[in-house]
Amino acid sequence: MAHEIEVQWMGKMQFNALVNGHTIVMDGPEKVGGEDQGTIPKPLVLTALAGCTGMDIAAILRKADKNPDDFEMKVTGEISKKPPIEYVAIHVVYNFKGKEENGEAALKAVTDSQEKYCGVSHMLKKALPVTWEVNYNGKQIFNNKIEIAEELSMTNLEN
Repeated sequence: MAHEIEVQWMGKMQFNALVNGHTIVMDGPEKVGGEDQGTIPKPLVLTALAGCTGMDIAAILRKADKNPDDFEMKVTGEISKKPPIEYVAIHVVYNFKGKEENGEAALKAVTDSQEKYCGVSHMLKKALPVTWEVNYNGKQIFNNKIEIAEELSMTNLEN
């Protein structure tokens, strides 16, 4: 089994990707010769990560009958300073609102997604740090960004 997409050049900097029957338009900004008719490609990596982990979490919480009232994510990709321009670290912020007693279930769902189920996160972690934090009803209940940064600086000091 494999995933396959088709991409068609539409002129200038625009490419249309056909993904499972859905069109995704990619284009560059005007300053690089595009017409800004779609997203640049790199943020689609962040989008894939959010979709993958978000769907895991929604399924886990639905199965446990612990659906949140609201659930959103913000994914930030830190970009390298020199070419090739690439993500050097990614951080996911999960924001939930719901019944206070469901906070632990939300944290467990995020942890399970990040450590067991999300294939996109698993792939990305082979290339760069992927960290996350969980906020429930406006209160931070988990953040591993600091401990990962400390581990990386200790590794850099040893080398």
